[in-house]
Amino acid sequence: MSATAVGIRPARRSTDELRALAERGAIELQSRQRDEASPAEVVAWVAENFAVSQAAVACSMADAALPHLVSQGLPGVDVLFLDTGYHFAETTFTRGEVERELDVRIVDVTPAQTVREQDAEFGAELFARDPALCCARRKVEPLQRSLAGYELWFTGVRRDESPTRTDTPLITWDERNGLVKVNPVAAWTFDDLIEYATVHSVPVNPLIANGYPSIGCAPCTKPVAAGEDPRSGRWAGLSKTECGLHL
Repeated sequence: MSATAVGIRPARRSTDELRALAERGAIELQSRQRDEASPAEVVAWVAENFAVSQAAVACSMADAALPHLVSQGLPGVDVLFLDTGYHFAETTFTRGEVERELDVRIVDVTPAQTVREQDAEFGAELFARDPALCCARRKVEPLQRSLAGYELWFTGVRRDESPTRTDTPLITWDERNGLVKVNPVAAWTFDDLIEYATVHSVPVNPLIANGYPSIGCAPCTKPVAAGEDPRSGRWAGLSKTECGLHL
């Protein structure tokens, strides 16, 4: 299934109700009295407390492990794909495979301006001159706009990806976007991710096998040498390490 815009959903619960759910979930899933919940247990908790129409999965199409995992508990869940206009052909191909093979509904999220329109206003290759502004316009704002109306979103953020992500919780209240944020694979390593994708035969971006453990827009993503930080290929040569979606 696919869509170009988010469909009509039931009215959201209040901010206070959702914040309280996030706090309760954090206690139940990450209690110090027991081992941290598994990804499947996290998804099961969400399915018990949220309707599928109120949840969304953010997916960069580096792989389909997260959409597959979530769809086991929430079949037909919306998968938000940020179509920035700068993707590798392999990423667009993977998006199509996810749509074809998984029980999910792809929602293509597009920026307010096309690349041509952005170039006309800001000049060509804004990503090279002001990558923060480019990400804000082509990723952050479109995602915030698309999340409006949902109660919860899933991300594939992992603690092993970079020093800025080492304290990622399984579930939290996302103050900036005003909804519950769930990171079910936070404890996974890159190897865990690939193992899950292999065992369940889910689509994986062909670039993964060619030295791209973290995949963003084509102009800003380079291959990574063995043993290097998996996100070191993102905005290589710049001080920027995050696009802003998870700050």
